[in-house]
Amino acid sequence: MTFSAWLGLLAICCLGAMSPGPSLAMVVRHTLGGGRGKGIICAWAHSIGIGVYALLTLLGLAVLLKQAPMVFNGIAIIGALYLAYMGIQALRSKGGMSDKLAAGESTDALSAARDGLAISLFNPKIMLFFLALFSQFVMVADNMTGKALIVLTPLIIDGLWYTLIALILSHSAVLPKLREKSALIDKLSGVVLILLAVRVIVTL
Repeated sequence: MTFSAWLGLLAICCLGAMSPGPSLAMVVRHTLGGGRGKGIICAWAHSIGIGVYALLTLLGLAVLLKQAPMVFNGIAIIGALYLAYMGIQALRSKGGMSDKLAAGESTDALSAARDGLAISLFNPKIMLFFLALFSQFVMVADNMTGKALIVLTPLIIDGLWYTLIALILSHSAVLPKLREKSALIDKLSGVVLILLAVRVIVTL
């Protein structure tokens, strides 16, 4: 892979990571509920899911999966149901951040990691993103270094971006104000997750 090709890959990864959506909502919720550490755990768990999709694309498995519509649609439906479940929980604040804060509790590391990983693995839009944009880079990854860059670049960029979000939101001047709005943030994140789930089902 040439340096110019890698710069193109880097640019696409940055644009993909910075696009607002349910992943951002999840990192916000865990930063709000558990502070900087839990937000960063959520961020890097999410990036592992991104790395999994990059690896699948590199191995050609994502294309094969897309060519098996029953399998692809089944995964998409399971993912949509899980997103809807998380969204409904957030809307009802059942175990949500506002309830935990009111009870003097904080989100735990396992929940932050689970939600971060799930929001990337169960989002079919991410698979489609890799299918649409990464094939050109897979073709020029003709050695182990190039193949490693295909997987590690999106993983690291995603993790760094959401870590930056967690660091900003957990600042002492920002976090208390966010926690005052914890119930509203729960509701907004719930709406985002449910809308994504509906969109996934509708577009199948």
